Amino acid sequence: MILQAILANKPAGFISVTEDLSISAVIGILAEKHIGAVLVVGPGNSLVGILSERDVVRSLAANAALTLNMTVAQLMTPNPATATPATTVEEAMESMTNGRFRHLPIMNDGQLVGLVSIGDVVKARIDQQKYEVETLRTYVVGGAS
Repeated sequence: MILQAILANKPAGFISVTEDLSISAVIGILAEKHIGAVLVVGPGNSLVGILSERDVVRSLAANAALTLNMTVAQLMTPNPATATPATTVEEAMESMTNGRFRHLPIMNDGQLVGLVSIGDVVKARIDQQKYEVETLRTYVVGGAS
């Protein structure tokens, strides 16, 4: 299975912010949209970074309330790892596990086309395994007749 299949089953689009937005504003977006990360875009909708709940929590631990007045540019992870729609679920899982991150921006021909989370990837892998098990079960039962 490839990431294009995951993107096809998700609502179109992604939530993005600019580098100059305050962290307090981003926290509001994360809470309102029930998401764990936002993509940070620059001119022409180009991907410049990603900001996750983890980034905010780490800053809160180090800087306390000062974090709320910081900007996205101060906390984001610049130039994050990316994948393409043709990336396999297994490749995405490996990249996310090895890199210790939970959100993977998807690029197609230099354009940002979506974002998948570790939850999306794990669900797709479980669905794929269920399908394989059911196919084998049908084969075995059909072969026993």
